[in-house]
Amino acid sequence: MNLNQDTPRHIAIIMDGNGRWAKMRGKQRSEGHAAGMEALRATIRNAAEAGVKYLTVYAFSTENWGRPQEEVDALMELICKGVEMESDNLREGGIRVCVMGRKQLFSPKVLKAIESIEEKTREGEQMTLILALDYSSRSEITEAVRQIARKVQSGELTLEQIDQQLISDSLLTAGVPDPDLVIRTSGEYRLSNFLLWQASYAELYFSEVLWPDFDKAELQKALEAYALRERRYGLVK
Repeated sequence: MNLNQDTPRHIAIIMDGNGRWAKMRGKQRSEGHAAGMEALRATIRNAAEAGVKYLTVYAFSTENWGRPQEEVDALMELICKGVEMESDNLREGGIRVCVMGRKQLFSPKVLKAIESIEEKTREGEQMTLILALDYSSRSEITEAVRQIARKVQSGELTLEQIDQQLISDSLLTAGVPDPDLVIRTSGEYRLSNFLLWQASYAELYFSEVLWPDFDKAELQKALEAYALRERRYGLVK
């Protein structure tokens, strides 16, 4: 077997288990999300140190709007505080932050925080951190199809010009390489509407630990498992 010794260029993470982590400790769910923010802070640093160039994290899905309003409000406040606290550290660490998702339902306060961190870190070259906020892969693909259909309807495109590259270029991740490794924590085994097109050939790694407990050692386990994979992309070696 040819072992994959390279560090994945792009890691995507489904950060799952904050609520269960809090419940197991008799804490409020908001406290679990705060602990999850600390785990994210450490993972950003650890991924950059490992040589990862792109890190995409599933921070808030479109479906999360259906959670209790109190929890949604706490999450939004946590996002704003996290952005305010981390902007300078991320900029100094060479981390560029991009936010992908719909954004229409966010409050002016959240939108201002997003705009601020993207502007402050736009010169970062060590690693790009992509925060998926109000993100839905099915919605993303649907909107890409609509964009392409409008161009065909206007005569800007022909049917024959529609190929996989055009679809990729019409997604929110246009210009970003597809993830090499997708990690999900908390022992769940599903993608939950996350990067469905982009993760077609990604290696999947499922960790049993809850997200707040995902530390450098757990990331190293994922990287070591990735190094043992033989990536064939449907071909034979």
